[in-house]
Amino acid sequence: MVIGAAVALLIVLVLWSITATAATDPGTSPSRIDLPWLVLTTTIQAGLTMVLSLLVGTALAWALNRLRFPGRELIVGLFASAIVTPGIIIAFGLLAVWGRAGWVAEFTGVRIPIFGLGGILFAHVILDASFAARILLARLESVPDFRLKTGQSLGLSAIQRFALIDWPAIRPTLPGLGAIIFLLAFTSFPVVLLLGGGPANQTLEVAIYSAVRLDFDLRGAVNLALVQIAICAGIILLASAAAPIPANLGRSAPQRWRDGAWVQALQEAVLVIGVLGFGLPLLAILIDGLGPGLGSLLAQPGFWRSLWTSLAIAAASAVLTLLIGLTLAAARAASPGRLVKTGIGAPAYAYLAVPTVVLSLGFFLLARNAGIDPELAAPFVVVLANTLLALPYAVSTLAPPLEAIATRRGKLIRALDLSGTQQFRSVEWPLIAGDAGVVTALAFCFSLGDLGVIALFGTQDFATLPLLMSRALGAYRSNDAAGIAAIMLLLTLAAFVLIPKLFQRLGHARA
Repeated sequence: MVIGAAVALLIVLVLWSITATAATDPGTSPSRIDLPWLVLTTTIQAGLTMVLSLLVGTALAWALNRLRFPGRELIVGLFASAIVTPGIIIAFGLLAVWGRAGWVAEFTGVRIPIFGLGGILFAHVILDASFAARILLARLESVPDFRLKTGQSLGLSAIQRFALIDWPAIRPTLPGLGAIIFLLAFTSFPVVLLLGGGPANQTLEVAIYSAVRLDFDLRGAVNLALVQIAICAGIILLASAAAPIPANLGRSAPQRWRDGAWVQALQEAVLVIGVLGFGLPLLAILIDGLGPGLGSLLAQPGFWRSLWTSLAIAAASAVLTLLIGLTLAAARAASPGRLVKTGIGAPAYAYLAVPTVVLSLGFFLLARNAGIDPELAAPFVVVLANTLLALPYAVSTLAPPLEAIATRRGKLIRALDLSGTQQFRSVEWPLIAGDAGVVTALAFCFSLGDLGVIALFGTQDFATLPLLMSRALGAYRSNDAAGIAAIMLLLTLAAFVLIPKLFQRLGHARA
């Protein structure tokens, strides 16, 4: 209860700082901000991203559900990792493949414009369609075997099976999944910052950053922040009424279904295009980033400072996220009544209505109004903001298994008269260690790739790898940017794979 109240108080303080500044700050150039145009362009971009991502994700899930081939689990894992792959890495990977000096231009001489709305949509669809494919694949694999056997006995064609069996399985998930994708695209920051190509494709997040960092127009930034909070809150309320998204993204269990040769050829083509679309930018980052230019990057003291800063912030954010997430999830599990459970968990989800740049603006204004030097507060603010970024995923992942333990084993625990510590160590931890590992990995990766918070608080002496990479791109040091992107990608994938395995071993050790 205390932790939940503290998180709620922090959110209230952030919102208060934003609204108070809007009421008192006269602003410098409010006429420069065309709010209706920003809302319109942001909504169009997010809407197109949502539609394209759901279409592509559905096609990829359909192909993966049918095909059997060596390395299938690796491909499924590649798509599952989309949720933790920083957007700035994908954006840079697209530049490495499709940019003016990219692979396509080098080998074919054809230059495809990657900046602007097309590039933004391309990057978002790569990330969000991969994530959607993994979610929808879980739904398709949950279809009962008896339905598949009945469909096979009736001789259903591929189209008939999709209409009668697959579509009813994935349809309830689409509204909630679409809302999440829309929200992710609506609040996108690094992709739009790198690939936007100018003010015509700005989103609210980029406009807030520009108003604070470039123009120091606090009132204009606050007005934009309030509009974004209102829109995001409305989207979250709509998403909360939709079907829940499956949280288990573990091993995939393919089901047997025989399709015709032409259908299998179409499925293989869809899968090849999907793997190339997501995998080629990552491959380009590794090849370009781990080349001869890496040595000069590693010789720079600024790189090592940024690397250790990123690792320290990511580790601190991951630990804090796990501790707060476990505390809130355990309190929910031990509380009677749905209303009390909702009240305890609500503060963790409140951040979803306060996107990254808006949250960092709120912390910036809090420090400013309290007379605290933002440079001194920066490390603590970045850790805390990144913790709030990952907290909704932590609570949504840890709360269900803890509540299931309380329901199924509550009487046994009370009969044994275990203390809270004994109950956690002997009963709960061995059962949730794997979920705790996923939460820690997600929080670590989110923090490692975040650019929204550090963009406002970063200085020459306090910078993370994403900020250093953004500065390298701005200074046209493409070799340095490629090396940073490759190192960030390797760190992200290593954390996503190794941290859950480490926690699983710790859980087995206590079992």
